[in-house]
Formats: sequence, C-alpha cells, structure tokens
Amino acid sequence: MSNSFDPITRNASSSVDIDAGLRAHMQRVYNLMALGLSLTGLTAYLTSQSPAMMNLIFSEPQVYLFMFAPFIMAMFLMARLEKMSFASAQTLFWVYAGTMGLSLSCIFLTYTEQSITKVFFITAGMFAGTSLYGYTTKTDLSKFGSFLLMALWGIILAMIVNWFMQSGPMQIAISILAVLIFTGLTAYDTQMIKEWYYANDDSETAGKKALLGALNLYLDFLNMFLHMLRLFGDRR
Repeated sequence: MSNSFDPITRNASSSVDIDAGLRAHMQRVYNLMALGLSLTGLTAYLTSQSPAMMNLIFSEPQVYLFMFAPFIMAMFLMARLEKMSFASAQTLFWVYAGTMGLSLSCIFLTYTEQSITKVFFITAGMFAGTSLYGYTTKTDLSKFGSFLLMALWGIILAMIVNWFMQSGPMQIAISILAVLIFTGLTAYDTQMIKEWYYANDDSETAGKKALLGALNLYLDFLNMFLHMLRLFGDRR
C-alpha cells in the first residue's frame, strides 16, 4: 500500500500544482495585455479614419487632455489598484487602453500602414523573446531593475526637454536608448510578475496581480513599439 503522506510524493504534487497555476496566471496576464493592445490599436485605427474625430482630438486645448490623460490614468491605476475592486480596476484598464488609442491615432497619418505593421511584428518578436528570457532565467534581474527605472526617468526628462528643442539627432538617441531600456524592463517585469504569483491568493487578489502585470507589460510593449516606429517607420 502506498503511503499517502509520503513527503516526496506530496512535494512533487505541490510543485505540479504550482507550475500549472503559474502557467495559468501568466497566460491570464498575457491575455489581458493582448486585449489591451488590441483595443488600443483598433481605437487608434478607427479614429484615424474619421476626420471629424481627428479634428476634435488634435485641436487645442483638448489635444493636451488626450496627450496627458493616458499617463495620468496609468499612474492612478498603479497607485490605487490595491484599494480598488478587481472589476473597477479592469474597467479603468479598458478605458485607459481606449484613451491611449485615441491619443495614438495620429501614427496612422504620420507613418505608412505597411511600416506600422512591419515594426509591430518586429516589436512582437523582440518582446516575446525578452519576456521568455525573463520567465525562464535563473539570474536575479532585480539588481538591474533600479538602474532601468532610473534610466527610464532620465529618458522621460530628455523627451520633455526635446519637446521644446525639437532636435532630430537627440530624438534618435532617445529612441535607441528607450528601446534598450524597455527591452530590459520587459525581462525584469516578467520575472517580477512570476515572483508575485502566490498559489493561495484569492480570486480578487490574483486578478489584481494579473492586471498589474498586464499593465506593466502593456507599457513595455507599447513604448518599445513607438520608439521602434520612430527609428524604422516610413513617414508619409
């Protein structure tokens, strides 16, 4: 008769359960991210096909609202996620993704659709490979996280300065550095999402963790894509 209390059997069973749960959690994160990106892309494309909507969005003063609203919403969601219900947080995530689509609709007027598609698939390949590395590596990437976040704030400051300077060479340098930073952040965030997973979380907590992970990866992918587009996109 087999011993049902055998620690080896019990530990092996527990490991299998955790692995299955982690895979399901990561799939949920990627699905949320993909749906958010799809909503952003669809909203951007449909808006770009409506001259009336484009005039409404990109006329002053509302252009500044659509420019800064997504950033404010993302910061608010990250800061308040723990105190919000999962349903409320998920609704805000969808609103955020749609608003981001409105603000990015101009890329369809700035770049050719062929180059947008090309850069999207290049970015998707880079993202998939880097995220897979972050998921599978045994190296602790947290030691790089602080450096990458500081570099990110440096890039944001440089972008604000260049908004006034309008320097082409500086924009190229910013985009190159941004692609490298967000590539690193993709691996780091993926490992952090994996570390956040806890098999005994209730459904509300697990949902919030998945949503936060999806938001982080959404931002990594989108920023990588936009800076790649500035580097390699064909302007109209």
